[in-house]
Amino acid sequence: MVNAFFVFCGCVDQASVAVVEKWGRFIRLAEPGLHFFNPFAGECVAGTLTTRVQSLDVRVETKTKDNVFVQLICTIQYRVVKENADDAFYELQNPQQQIQAYVFDAVVQVMADYGYSIEHILMVDIIPDAAVRKAMNDINAAQRLQLASVYKGEAEKILLVKKAEAEAEAKYLSGVGIAKQRQAITDGLRENILNFSHSVSGTSAKEVMDLIMVTQYFDTIKELGDGSKNTTVFIPHGPGHVKDISEQIRNGMMQASSSNV
Repeated sequence: MVNAFFVFCGCVDQASVAVVEKWGRFIRLAEPGLHFFNPFAGECVAGTLTTRVQSLDVRVETKTKDNVFVQLICTIQYRVVKENADDAFYELQNPQQQIQAYVFDAVVQVMADYGYSIEHILMVDIIPDAAVRKAMNDINAAQRLQLASVYKGEAEKILLVKKAEAEAEAKYLSGVGIAKQRQAITDGLRENILNFSHSVSGTSAKEVMDLIMVTQYFDTIKELGDGSKNTTVFIPHGPGHVKDISEQIRNGMMQASSSNV
């Protein structure tokens, strides 16, 4: 009981370290647990430091290799080195402000001399200047527009090529159709001539051809007059001209037959 009046005890929390002084002079560090102090001998706890990892957000402005100023937002994770807690307690009055002054390359070695360990430096964000952001957005937009123009040109080129191919195919099919139509007309005329020659004795192929030409000539004149869009057509009209037309058609058919042979 007597010693109870002269000896006092204290408890240091987990993840903490206490700085013990004697008559105002540092003597030792007290780790977590129960400790006894003799205030009559001048012992007292000057203060405690946490050994947990702490974080400090720092905003730094720097210049890149292409001479562009940017702001860097980083988080510095630091902790007190337990063995050098006395340096951390006595050497720095405001460790956070000191860390901000020694960021990046110098911070690790410099703060170690003051009893602090820099665990990590995390880069949170990079904020370029507003004018730089606008210029980068303009460059990106210009590149996008240029790429869109290239795609549009390629699409138009493909459309033109496909259109030309379609027109060529249509003309080819039209030519094939006209050729088949003319072949069918020629075959029909040949068949009509042969049938008429066998049905009416004493008629020659030339006479039958002339009769067919006259009939088709008047049918053509009739279709021109019955058309929904009336168009004035000036053509030589008379029996002699019909004979000329028939001779031209006959000559064409003979040339076609000779070419096929």
